[in-house]
Amino acid sequence: MSVKRSEKQKLLIFVNLMITGIATSMLATAMTTALPPVVEYFGISTVTGQWMTSGYSLAMGIVMPLTAFLVKKIPTKTLYISGIICFIVGELACIFAPGFGIMMAGRVLQAIGNGILTSMGQVIILTIYPANKTGTMMGWYGLAATAAPIIAPTIAGILVDTVGWKYIFIYTMVIMILSLIMSIINFSDILTLQEITFDVISFVLSIFAFGGITLGIGNIGGYGLMSLLSGFPLIIGILGTVLFVFRQLKLDKAFLDIRILKKKEYSLAVIASMLLYLVMMGSSVLMPLYVQSVLGYSAVTSALVTLPGSIATALINPLAGQIYDKIGIKKLFVIGSICLLISNVGMYFITLATPLIAAAILNIIRNISIGCLMMPLLTWGTSQVSVGKVADASTLLTSLRTVAGSIGSAVFVAIMSAVAVSSQSAYGNAAPMRGVNIAFISMSIITLIMLGIALFGVKERRNF
Repeated sequence: MSVKRSEKQKLLIFVNLMITGIATSMLATAMTTALPPVVEYFGISTVTGQWMTSGYSLAMGIVMPLTAFLVKKIPTKTLYISGIICFIVGELACIFAPGFGIMMAGRVLQAIGNGILTSMGQVIILTIYPANKTGTMMGWYGLAATAAPIIAPTIAGILVDTVGWKYIFIYTMVIMILSLIMSIINFSDILTLQEITFDVISFVLSIFAFGGITLGIGNIGGYGLMSLLSGFPLIIGILGTVLFVFRQLKLDKAFLDIRILKKKEYSLAVIASMLLYLVMMGSSVLMPLYVQSVLGYSAVTSALVTLPGSIATALINPLAGQIYDKIGIKKLFVIGSICLLISNVGMYFITLATPLIAAAILNIIRNISIGCLMMPLLTWGTSQVSVGKVADASTLLTSLRTVAGSIGSAVFVAIMSAVAVSSQSAYGNAAPMRGVNIAFISMSIITLIMLGIALFGVKERRNF
């Protein structure tokens, strides 16, 4: 049953979601910069230390499907506050960790809290605002979710060099405590609860499905596809996915309702989002490799090349939301896909002699395109299902595009490396550059599929 809320109440809840989103998103990327001092502090190897980020992603992949059940079973305020407390406890564990094991437990708790809070934030916004405002509000929410991870490594670097890596957790914990206080004061039970029982078998299968695929793909870059550490989790993940799907189709009240994929528009939004994340994550990994490994520039130069594009992604989010509210998804989807295609094709023609600014400009165009499409696709897709299915729709789309992003990171780097090796005799010192060119033309093919969906799959229709 829908509860009418004043604009002030909605704004206070939205601000709360923004504050929480900033803190949780920051810790998703901040620890990449803090890896060397953490490795030194605990006396561990870099491979072990990398679990701070890969373990975080794995825990996120596991908890995401569970969130769709939790939001339908636990009152909104209780669940949201629980997610914040879980995150804070995780930060405390990292601050006072006597060993890396406790540190990892803290990171897992943060990932669980982040998974719950992120999924809830999207569902809450889509619930409390009318259809003609959801694009704008999701755009602003996307600003918090994208700006924070962009800025986080820089802030983390400053903190590491001045006061130490533990202050990364201390400062974000202050933000989360503020969010906790605001939640206690402002939040209410927004989402409608349903009479459903917890299906243990579905949950276990979801762990094997999403966790296995996330872990397997994450290990491809370090160990290769044929390695036991990559192949075995992938096989388990694929098998778990098949069994999970079959079980959801048999249950009267599914743990995660995948039947919503029967809705054509929603399925197109899911496919498009997955393809977008393939390109987004692939390019985000390849650009630093191009600047540092291929051209031989420093990490600072690499950051300067990619930072303008990343900032552009964050800043375009609110504008993209407003445009979506005014013109709907089709025109925005077509324009965004064309610009994304131009940026990827442009990288095919980059050579070792091309000025670095050309790649930086193409990266800005690419990131503006991504910013124009990321949140609007989610908003459009979830708007195609009934109110009672929004939690399932948001969770499923977010989970699948996250998995797709992991695939993109692994696959396009593998393409770049394979081409660089195979073309060594023909291209010599330019072989790595050839690898980058082919990887980006492969992204162009993915983008062409997106453009086809936009042109022929999406109907010209206003979203209200």
